[in-house]
Amino acid sequence: MHKIDVDELFEGKQSKYALVVGVSKRARQITSTFEEEGTITEDKPVLLAIDEIKNHEISLYEPDEDEL
Repeated sequence: MHKIDVDELFEGKQSKYALVVGVSKRARQITSTFEEEGTITEDKPVLLAIDEIKNHEISLYEPDEDEL
């Protein structure tokens, strides 16, 4: 089982909502890419997205407090 340290993942983020939305959008992109390429993998797209965010391979857009 893949253990995720939520505190480490949330570090530097303003909003848990932005984190959840970012992970889900990236996971959908990964799934779409795998389907287009015909790639078969045992890795879960959500876990791949979490790893990318944790390793700072992608960054999340977080609105300023004025925009909320």
